[in-house]
Amino acid sequence: MADTDKGQKRQAEADNGTTEEKKLKADTEQASESLLSKVTHFREECAASIADFNFNKKRVKVVSDVKDMPEENEGILYWMMRDQRVQDNWAMLYAQRLALKQEVPLHVCFCLDPSNLLPLRHHSFMLNGLKEVEQELSKLDISFHLLIGETAETIAKFVGEKKIGGLVADFSPLRKPQEWVQDVAKAIPKNIPFCQVDAHNIIPCWVTSEKLEYAARTIRPKVHKQLGSFLTEYPPVTVHPHKATTKHEAVNWDEPMNDQKVDRSITEVDWATPGSTAAFDMLESFVRDRLKVFATERNDPTKEALSNISPWLHFGQIAAQRCVLVVKQFKNKYKDSVDSYTEELVVRRELAENFCFYNEKYDSIEGTNEWAKKTLEVHAGDERKYIYTQEQFEEGKTHEDLWNAAQTQLVQEGKMHGFLRMYWAKKILEWSKSPQEALNIAIHLNDKYSLDGRDPNGYTGCMWSICGIHDQGWAERDVFGKVRYMNYEGCKRKFDVDLFVRRYKAKMN
Repeated sequence: MADTDKGQKRQAEADNGTTEEKKLKADTEQASESLLSKVTHFREECAASIADFNFNKKRVKVVSDVKDMPEENEGILYWMMRDQRVQDNWAMLYAQRLALKQEVPLHVCFCLDPSNLLPLRHHSFMLNGLKEVEQELSKLDISFHLLIGETAETIAKFVGEKKIGGLVADFSPLRKPQEWVQDVAKAIPKNIPFCQVDAHNIIPCWVTSEKLEYAARTIRPKVHKQLGSFLTEYPPVTVHPHKATTKHEAVNWDEPMNDQKVDRSITEVDWATPGSTAAFDMLESFVRDRLKVFATERNDPTKEALSNISPWLHFGQIAAQRCVLVVKQFKNKYKDSVDSYTEELVVRRELAENFCFYNEKYDSIEGTNEWAKKTLEVHAGDERKYIYTQEQFEEGKTHEDLWNAAQTQLVQEGKMHGFLRMYWAKKILEWSKSPQEALNIAIHLNDKYSLDGRDPNGYTGCMWSICGIHDQGWAERDVFGKVRYMNYEGCKRKFDVDLFVRRYKAKMN
């Protein structure tokens, strides 16, 4: 009888999983259940509003010479650029803080500059996310304005028409947004205070370090030293008590959506729904299903182990700080995974921001270290066994099935597995006429097809793979010189290459 009972117990466990496994699954599901609702509660527990929160002013960088508001002040404007979300947004919160102090309306605008149109894939993802922003702001009695036109002229005109008394903008380390900020500063009236808030990084870029960092090992202690001061809960953006005196018209989204100047050959993807709500859904699925294997399987492109949240992070539809706060709740269960994720999303990400902020040549061979420039120059004339044009790379027409499959994933899905993106870029170096041409091709393809393109992470990743930035010299070899090498056989030792290729073979041209 006892043997029969044991057999039944073993069969039940085989069918349903062990008691421990079921408990772990239940705990995980409960911990991530209604994540968006839980986060809303966390904000409300933090503070009733930004007026009751001790805002860390180190997040703010003053752009203008003047600091005091003019007497004629009928509103504060938050110029949203990079951080396209309402909640968990330090720039939005700081703008509301100013508006509450001044007892004036709060306006939010996004300027769509016709000279900087994105391909349809990115354009649609961004605009549909902004549409959600408008809907959310309308419930908070905050006006959202989609401005279309040359950035400096358009922002300055809006500031004048609405009699704006203070301007708050996002921060980006990249060249074009930096130029926009400087141009707007020159175009708006001199008596209007203008500042930037780094709402994209957990630690503001200029606080993390005051200089260009050499590698992760040099920035890591600086990050961890500051992290405790900045990795805090967010207060909520609340219903704004001071409404605009004039009626605000809803945005006509059809006009920018149907802009014929947009490159429609780069089609939308079906796996990623734009907007903050979808971003939280993806984060929830990560902590529920994939976080537990992130530490051990994140470098295997055939496994589901990644957060897959980079498109939403790039467009600022979710905050990196929120992702870290959520993931850290699971440290007791998945310590290695949480540590690995935090290293990538905080240390490596802040390193990329640092590189682009303090290095004007972040997308050029001239921007790398002297040892790397020298070794690439010495080997620039080495014979290449294969040389492909940008068009051949773009169409995935190389001799190698793995590279072609990775390129197909990029083109079809708007995302490439992180491990393969390194390999992909290094093969471009190996099969191009020169290192600079290889870098140009890698950046072009990444920016054109990847939903997280045109990003410090992308530029830094290409510079690491091709130009050895943030790395050290390795054994010297043809073409690569002392830049770190990766090859097909190494990939085969790490994961099932054939399985990955089979997944994309049918989609290849």
